Amino acid sequence: MHRQVFRGLALTIVPTLAALGGCTPPAAPPPAAIIDTAKIADAVKGDVGQLVTTFNAHDAAMTVAHDAPDYVGMFHGAPNVVGPEQDLAVTKRQVSDPAAKVAVSDEVVDVAKSGEMAVYRATYAFTFTDPKSKAVVTEPGNWILGYKVQADGTWKMAWSVVSNTGDAR
Repeated sequence: MHRQVFRGLALTIVPTLAALGGCTPPAAPPPAAIIDTAKIADAVKGDVGQLVTTFNAHDAAMTVAHDAPDYVGMFHGAPNVVGPEQDLAVTKRQVSDPAAKVAVSDEVVDVAKSGEMAVYRATYAFTFTDPKSKAVVTEPGNWILGYKVQADGTWKMAWSVVSNTGDAR
């Protein structure tokens, strides 16, 4: 009886395997998308350049237009700024100072391998009127920005960290 079961299985399996042997192999998975990190880094640097230009032109609304909807700003000695609306209020106060301007140097952009996030780092010099002395001073520091690609393909700031490296002079 065992031989009959084995023979029946063989009669069923062997033709099936032979038929499968003539099938084409499954298609290879599509290659992973190639992420152009240099292009992303240039886009982020370009965005920061526009942000600096609009800030120095004292245009608060255009400056804040670089924020993602979930933006968080962290500025030394101040409470966190959450969202573009709060950032606009702070930026309006900053650009109301006629001396307010920012300059950046030593820019570096690191792009995630996934191409969905980038980190911008730079040295900054922020010039403003000291509220106590009324003298125009310049504060040195480090600026780190986290950028995320948006659904429309644009890059927006998700977070910003401003950290002074010395007293304003």
